[in-house]
Amino acid sequence: MAAAGGARSSGNLASGNVARRIIARILFVAVIVIDLVLGAYVVRLYYLHPRTDDAYVRANIVGVAPEVSGTIVELPLRDNQYVKAGDLLFVIDPRPYQAELDLAEARLALTNLQIEALDRAIGAAKARQKQAEADAGYQRQYLARLAPLEKEAFVTANKVADVRSKLLAARAATEQTRNEVGQAEKQLGQAGDINARRAEAEAKVYKAKLNVDYCRVRAQFDGYVTNLNTTVGQYANVGREVMSLVDNRTWYVIANFRETFLAHIAPGMSARVYLLGYPNRRFRGVVEGVGWALYQNNGATVAGLANVAPTLNWVRLAQRFPVRITLKDDDPRFPFRMGATAVVTIEGEPPPSPPLIRLQAR
Repeated sequence: MAAAGGARSSGNLASGNVARRIIARILFVAVIVIDLVLGAYVVRLYYLHPRTDDAYVRANIVGVAPEVSGTIVELPLRDNQYVKAGDLLFVIDPRPYQAELDLAEARLALTNLQIEALDRAIGAAKARQKQAEADAGYQRQYLARLAPLEKEAFVTANKVADVRSKLLAARAATEQTRNEVGQAEKQLGQAGDINARRAEAEAKVYKAKLNVDYCRVRAQFDGYVTNLNTTVGQYANVGREVMSLVDNRTWYVIANFRETFLAHIAPGMSARVYLLGYPNRRFRGVVEGVGWALYQNNGATVAGLANVAPTLNWVRLAQRFPVRITLKDDDPRFPFRMGATAVVTIEGEPPPSPPLIRLQAR
């Protein structure tokens, strides 16, 4: 009995070991299959939705430089201050430019007075010409009436001679007034082609007004003041930056993706953006474009010759191309800062592959 019991126990133990080995093999195969499936899914997801942490927040920086030179007399700002479009940034001493404006306006007024005086002279000369022509006409008609009466002795010869003298004097006065009109018109024309002269004076006034307006420099858009390294009393030069403005209208991320991912990135695709400064806040972005060129030292032209390094790299590293992603979520509670580190994941389906074009031999 004892022997039979021992045989059954050993048989049960052997069958249990076989079952455990089968279950272990099944679990092992299942784990491998799951790993392969998960690996394929991760690889597919990795390429369909490229991700990079080599990304930084960017914004447009505009240097503010005056259009006129002068001493800064007002600076109602502090560094890193937020300003709106139209806010006063600084004021350059306007007195020299106001003096130029006053002088230009005075010269314009003088030009207008000269033109008006010449116009009045011409008008007066033409009025005298018309009066002389009228007198000559009257004397001519009067003489025509008296001449027949002289033959019949109704008037004396002296009377007719007197009328003839007056007619000659009227003709002479008419000729003189014509000369006066011509002289006045000539003077008006010699004033420097009067329309051009007036236009020149008006242009000088306009330029002087522009310079006076340029003395008050205002913000052209909403943004943040940065790099403010000046104060009242500093002399500002034309075209030299006094400060910089960070354009708050458009923020974007420059994300550097490996070239193996570029086939899965196209303009218009959406992106998920995380900033290290706001780890619990997700931002939405849209791909604006993918960079087309990178600068490379190897192969660059030096003195007209190609500079090729005499080395052979056995490991080829994928290049990284910048992808510009415009940020769409503007929240005053989470302001963007230029240079902030970002993590970007491209979402959406990759663009369709272009059709292959086969060239047929003729």
